[in-house]
Amino acid sequence: MTTSPTLTTSLSALRHRSAKRRGRRLTVVIGTALAIGALITAFPFFWMLTTSVKPQSESLTYPPTLVPRTPTLQYFGTLFTELDFGQYLANTIIVVLIGGIGLLLMAMAGYAFAKFDFRGKQWMFFLVLATMMIPVQVTMIPTYLILNGMKLTNTLIGIALPTLVSGFSIFLFRQFMSTIPTEVLEAARIDGAGEFRTFLLIVLPLSKPIIAVQAVLTFIAGWNSFLWPLVIANDQHLYTLSVGLSLLNKEIAVNPSLQMAAATVMVVPILIVFIVFQRYVIQGFALSGLK
Repeated sequence: MTTSPTLTTSLSALRHRSAKRRGRRLTVVIGTALAIGALITAFPFFWMLTTSVKPQSESLTYPPTLVPRTPTLQYFGTLFTELDFGQYLANTIIVVLIGGIGLLLMAMAGYAFAKFDFRGKQWMFFLVLATMMIPVQVTMIPTYLILNGMKLTNTLIGIALPTLVSGFSIFLFRQFMSTIPTEVLEAARIDGAGEFRTFLLIVLPLSKPIIAVQAVLTFIAGWNSFLWPLVIANDQHLYTLSVGLSLLNKEIAVNPSLQMAAATVMVVPILIVFIVFQRYVIQGFALSGLK
């Protein structure tokens, strides 16, 4: 028994339409699941923002209200006028800016490991990677003793110095800069450019994606620094935002609106930086070989 071409075509078209309907249903199901997951993930952030603009009486009501009835920015002003959050913010910005110097140093180290051959290169790179396996808490006491001997305790430089460079960041720079064509660097040297000029005018512009990744990571590390500033500084005027937020939770535990206002000041800049550099961050991780 033979099947007519018309019947075969109709069956094929029917199977195709059925597959498309299944594909659309699967897309709808996956999209719905992702949307629900996104809403659940974003809800604490939304709650923080709304609570930060609620009056104290409304933030303590039960059952709680999702959207403030009478929003106010009073507690943001309180943070910077009656409390020391202006000083904490300035300290945090200084620590982040000092970390920017480390960004250049790590880029230079990654470039050296990627494009230069020298004695002991493999062993030195192995030591850099080995530092990634050592918890920060293990080296905290020796680091404190070293900085104390250098008279850098209770200073902003002492807070920022231990996080100036990291093995993971050097590894990322090395992985990315290994992809830069050596021919381009050789052409620059033939044209008379020195090594430092080649690094500044060719290597760094070609490394914008990984620099963006490291800028975000460095910013987050400096902005969120908590334990080390608490250890190294005994002067409250040298504390960073995260330490100030913890002190606020201890001192004023009856005002959720003030706490959420402080948390908003802490979190929103990180989100802004990540949104601005998001495209470069994804590109940098992809080109560095990290999945």
